[in-house]
Amino acid sequence: MRDGAPQLQAYRIATAGPGSRAALAIACMILILLAVLPAFAGRNLIQDLIFLFYMLALAQCWNLLAGYAGLISVGQQAFVGLGGYILFALTLLAGLDPLLAIPLAGVASAVFALPTALVVFRLRGAYFAIGSWVVAEVYRLVFAQFKGLGGGTGTSLVPSITSNVLGIEWVKSMFDVRTPAARDIISYWAALALMATTLGFVYVVLRSRRGLALGAIRDQEAAAAGLGVDIYRLKLAVYVATAAVTGMVGALIYLQKARISPDAAFSVLDWTAYVIFIVVIGGIGTIEGPLIGAIIFYLLQRYLADFGAWYLILLGTLAITVMLFAPHGLWGFVAERYGVTLFPTRRRLVSGAGKGKGG
Repeated sequence: MRDGAPQLQAYRIATAGPGSRAALAIACMILILLAVLPAFAGRNLIQDLIFLFYMLALAQCWNLLAGYAGLISVGQQAFVGLGGYILFALTLLAGLDPLLAIPLAGVASAVFALPTALVVFRLRGAYFAIGSWVVAEVYRLVFAQFKGLGGGTGTSLVPSITSNVLGIEWVKSMFDVRTPAARDIISYWAALALMATTLGFVYVVLRSRRGLALGAIRDQEAAAAGLGVDIYRLKLAVYVATAAVTGMVGALIYLQKARISPDAAFSVLDWTAYVIFIVVIGGIGTIEGPLIGAIIFYLLQRYLADFGAWYLILLGTLAITVMLFAPHGLWGFVAERYGVTLFPTRRRLVSGAGKGKGG
């Protein structure tokens, strides 16, 4: 190249960095620690963590649905209830092992999501939100008519089913515990696996080409359509995928509870309102946000739920305060102030010679 001629600088697209790799390594170590936790943890802690794990999985699903695909659903309790009722039907009526029924409940929820989408996808914005809620109420009324599953009062799993879950005898001998504690340990491992798989699924999706398209939809849907993104097909895929995961979570929830009723299984407060609270205070449109929000929600419910109406008032006050002073959520506030990202999904242009900053 001649002297004085401008040199071309090579650039590349980067997502991960040293900081994010360190965060991923720490996350793997935490998962290993959580996997062996039943060996020395008490039953109360195991039950609390089961709750934390399935709420986090539900929050990640809603975050993917609303924070990226722009589908503000207030009816995700439809798939929690579907998953729970399908598990009860497969175990009580078909005699299937509950653990084997959980993935089948996810498949069935995805199948139900297709005709549901044909209805609610005709709506936009607030109409979509209300429409998804109405559909969930329709499911509640329909399942209340099934007398074989208890009708409007619900039904319970018989001890012969809950005491013979796949692997329960091995857990009883390994940890020297009774049947109820062994069942909790199996539910704990199932919840941990489902939570970790959900996190991994969301992370992989957002780092893929489909994730890039979802980011474009989130930022500007009209511009994304102009660039050739098939918005309807992508939103449908996200809706069906999150329905499948939500159905599996619902099946696990009601395997742990061992009792189901239409009002509980299709509760908008328990399975949608609380999930929205988790995502909003943590930070919508980020992977880290629901993690922070789920931990905060767990601590609030663990120590303040006995205060009744004051507990709900505190939740509402906290949500309003966060939305006023940290509109991108607590993690969004930290990320903007300190430039920290543990699980990066955004693409950035960096010098080919440089490594870029982690996160």
